[in-house]
Amino acid sequence: MTRIAVDQNKDMLGVIDVQPTFMEGGELPVPDGAAVVPVINRLLHHRFRNAFATQDWHPPHHSSFASRHPGREPYEQLAMPYGPQILWPDHAIQNTPGAALHPALDQHRIEIIIRKGWRPEIDSYSAFLENDGRTSTGLKGILRDRSIERLFLAGLAADFCVAWSARHAVEFGFQVFVILDGVRGIGLPTPDGADTIIEAHAELHRLGVRFIRSDDLDGY
Repeated sequence: MTRIAVDQNKDMLGVIDVQPTFMEGGELPVPDGAAVVPVINRLLHHRFRNAFATQDWHPPHHSSFASRHPGREPYEQLAMPYGPQILWPDHAIQNTPGAALHPALDQHRIEIIIRKGWRPEIDSYSAFLENDGRTSTGLKGILRDRSIERLFLAGLAADFCVAWSARHAVEFGFQVFVILDGVRGIGLPTPDGADTIIEAHAELHRLGVRFIRSDDLDGY
């Protein structure tokens, strides 16, 4: 693959939901989730001077939690006013250790932190829009004001918050790269016999998202 030179004025690393709640011992662990931390730290040290992070930040008893719906189990799907919603184990509760950015994550170049999912009545996967597809986090305007053109995404989970962030970034006109060794996915089964990682990858490929590895990048 042709190597990619990082433009420190126009490129930004997006660090998606790198929180203990999504790692081994957390409330909603992504398989091998902690493995993204050293990859992202290397990118922050040697490739990107500019980065933003997202942080799942749910109030207790969030409407997306299966515990809020008697008779329902985690990972079932439920119709919400804004559309279909997967029900999750309680996770990323505001002001708990699991909801903090991972303590081993080097935050010295993370200049923006977007908290999402804090409205009790609606879930939020994307760094840009909540799950109704209308309510903005404000990130698009920040990036436009900074003249950012390309986004490089890493974090958790590849098939949910990373994928939704990539999808909306494309819709808003950014060129998007997903750093494969810097993401891990949940991999829920889908009705067609695949899983959510496979389906997300295929959709993003159709949208023109490029999949790379951290070693494909030249920094500074």
